[in-house]
Amino acid sequence: MNLLNYFFWFLYRIWFYLISSVSWIILFPLLFVFSLKESWYPKVFKIATIWSNIVLFFMGFYWRIDNRPILEKGKNYMFISNHTSMMDIMCMISIFKDHPFVFVGKVELSKIPFFGVIYKRACILVDRSSSESRKSVFFNTQRRLADGLSICIYPEAGVPDPSIALGKFKKGAFKIAIEHQIPIVCLTFLDNKKRFPFAFFSGKPGLLRVKYHNPKSTLGLTQSDVSSTSDSFRNLILEDLS
Repeated sequence: MNLLNYFFWFLYRIWFYLISSVSWIILFPLLFVFSLKESWYPKVFKIATIWSNIVLFFMGFYWRIDNRPILEKGKNYMFISNHTSMMDIMCMISIFKDHPFVFVGKVELSKIPFFGVIYKRACILVDRSSSESRKSVFFNTQRRLADGLSICIYPEAGVPDPSIALGKFKKGAFKIAIEHQIPIVCLTFLDNKKRFPFAFFSGKPGLLRVKYHNPKSTLGLTQSDVSSTSDSFRNLILEDLS
């Protein structure tokens, strides 16, 4: 039985890489053209939504959210969630398909063939080992917010050990949200870790439940409120996971 499990997990993981890479390559010409100008980013996001839905469908995943978010058109938000699976990215894009946002992500992913070409044009890159790079994130987010886009950051700034329910939060997402006085929208992915963790020999198709929390205003908050805001959202997600 264990050998059969490992054989299934191996094929399932290879299937994921095949589906995600082939669909990305097919969409690459359109993604590349529309990534040439920042003002065309909403078209890039729309194509990324198609890619996300393709991956979720062919992996046998379907997400269910407890309260479908209704956000104001043209308003900026800071989207955050726990981060335990590659499916977090696809789910986030699919859920907010009508509200384009920009990921803040690690610079290392820009080295992935085909994917990296679009990634470094469409996302805000950060090298966490460089203080200058971390500072530049604030200026880059300000520019994208001025374009009418929202921002998405995973506050854990990485994937925690599988034994950890939720990693410690970095303060960047909350500093940016408070600095620009934009609401914070929090999601909790309840099943992504179980359905498709980063461990190679693991995963299975099925339901991905999402807990949605209504936007929380940051109006009137200052940088002295960053730590307490971060802690409150971390506790919120921990409560959902428990």
